[in-house]
Amino acid sequence: MAGNGEWARHWRYERLPGLDLLRARYLRHTFPRHSHDGYVFGAVTRGVEEVGLPDGTVYAGPGSVVMINPEVAHTARAGGPDGWSYATLYPSAQVVAEIAAETTTVRGTAGFGETIVMDPRAAQLIQEVHRAAEQGDALAADSLLRVVLARLLRDHGTALAQRPRWSAGARAAARAREVLQEGMTDPPSLEALAADLGTSSFALLRAFRDAYGMPPHAWLTNERVRVARRLLEKGTAPADAAVAVGFTDQPHLNRHFTRIVGVPPGAYQRERKNVQDADGRFLVRSEAWQNRQHPQTYDHRTTPVPSTPSPGTRERPASPTPPSCGTRSASASRSGCPDSPSE
Repeated sequence: MAGNGEWARHWRYERLPGLDLLRARYLRHTFPRHSHDGYVFGAVTRGVEEVGLPDGTVYAGPGSVVMINPEVAHTARAGGPDGWSYATLYPSAQVVAEIAAETTTVRGTAGFGETIVMDPRAAQLIQEVHRAAEQGDALAADSLLRVVLARLLRDHGTALAQRPRWSAGARAAARAREVLQEGMTDPPSLEALAADLGTSSFALLRAFRDAYGMPPHAWLTNERVRVARRLLEKGTAPADAAVAVGFTDQPHLNRHFTRIVGVPPGAYQRERKNVQDADGRFLVRSEAWQNRQHPQTYDHRTTPVPSTPSPGTRERPASPTPPSCGTRSASASRSGCPDSPSE
């Protein structure tokens, strides 16, 4: 994806199963409220990213790491007119659970109580995972991934709170979600759905938002995109995937897919054509690395932190003015933008 100064690469390295990678520069792109079934670890390299969460809005600049737990609804957009560039890791819940079991004493499901932390070393390691994967260095990419996740789990990890005993509203929301999943291509109206569940439209709307962080229609769009991703990964044509998940046509899929994933479905599928659904394990055990000092794998330029409020502040910062990456060709975007501190 490239154009108008924006570029993005969302891909998977076949030798790192259970991990998606995104490197991008966005100026006007806005991610609508959505969630992931795995974790999100993002390192902003330039500019400021504004992240909207259920309990408020926070801002991330260079040197910080954004950490989002599975199924937490959030939005993302530029925190200023100059946009933001970042490198993001999307490890599956299984990958994080495996590393947490090897490197922490966390009981239950590991998660993160803070959304943004200032950790320049962890941010640098995230970029190094990308560089190693882009160079096809499986040993380095695997090792660095384990190092950074072990570091974040050690310093910021905790056990995710158990879901409280369900109320009648929560049970209705869960049942509504099942109905929407089962009838994705022809969902009922909110009124019909509420009547079928024996509640009112507004009561169901409130309960669903409380349970899943977004209204039913937004959740359904997010779920359709998730299923479309799995179909595209199996080789389904975008037009066929659109119909299969309930979008009216391919342009309808393109619009929502690009907004939520950050790249169009065609570009997403092309990056996965040569990736097999490997079930392999990581090459290096986490405990072999977590307590050791390691030299920097790559030569990094020092990127100053912009004069913005500290990440996590509730006040909108004044945006820094980084140099523009410029419009990129598709081939150029594969190697990343030179405004990243890792290059």
